[in-house]
Amino acid sequence: MDRRLAHRAAAARAAHPARRRRRAHAAGPSRRLGTGVLLPALRNPVVLAHVVGTLDRIAEGRVILGVGIAADTPAIRKEFAAAGVPWDRRVGRFLETIEICRALWRQDGASFSGKHFTLQDVTVEPKPHRAGGPPIWIGGSGPTALREAARFDAWFPTGPSVDFFADHFPRVQAAARAAGRAPDAVTGAAYVTLALDPSPAAAERRLHAFLETYYGAPAHVILARQAAYAGPLEGCVEWLQRWIDAGARHLALRFAGGDQVAQVDETASRLLPRLKRG
Repeated sequence: MDRRLAHRAAAARAAHPARRRRRAHAAGPSRRLGTGVLLPALRNPVVLAHVVGTLDRIAEGRVILGVGIAADTPAIRKEFAAAGVPWDRRVGRFLETIEICRALWRQDGASFSGKHFTLQDVTVEPKPHRAGGPPIWIGGSGPTALREAARFDAWFPTGPSVDFFADHFPRVQAAARAAGRAPDAVTGAAYVTLALDPSPAAAERRLHAFLETYYGAPAHVILARQAAYAGPLEGCVEWLQRWIDAGARHLALRFAGGDQVAQVDETASRLLPRLKRG
């Protein structure tokens, strides 16, 4: 596995752009700073291109832009309604926003004419540190996300399971190959939630409490969409290794409640060294 990303669950919610810039400056030279995931359909594409470009400039090319089309849940539908974005336009707005961002990162005086957005001779500065902009990872495991994943730099689902990932990631790679891209053009990645505890029952209780508090929905509803492990560290090693063996080269680890710093330290010292690279 090329890189493992661990973060605190408390920081998983969307942050204000200024806060993201401070985090970018604070990150060390070997660390990556990513979104997991951002919904472009809710954003103004020019503003998004400017914020991400600035962030990547500050972070010296270490930004990963994780994006999603939007899972069909009551909470996310409410977000779209609050933002005044029609739900049935989310896919089109998503695709156009990504296309506009890439154009603004790569050139000055960019123009675009689409169904949802029109630009004429627009320039955004600063350009990203990385030529052409940061890598874009698409989350999601629905039909649309799977169909579009071949156009992006990585497929970055939250689940629903390692078996689903193992079955569908080769299809994403095949679609990329059919589109004329290199077989390894789309990297395998995954965003998973961990609740580590010697007691499986205690770990499961903490996982369920975390998910229900975080999402405001029953845990079983969330677990039908998202991959999570609850139990002893030894079992987690085996579980994560299955993701790596299925093709995941990057793992973003979210910890469900508990002492976040202690879990990061335990993962770094006792769990990650036991994983075998794919």
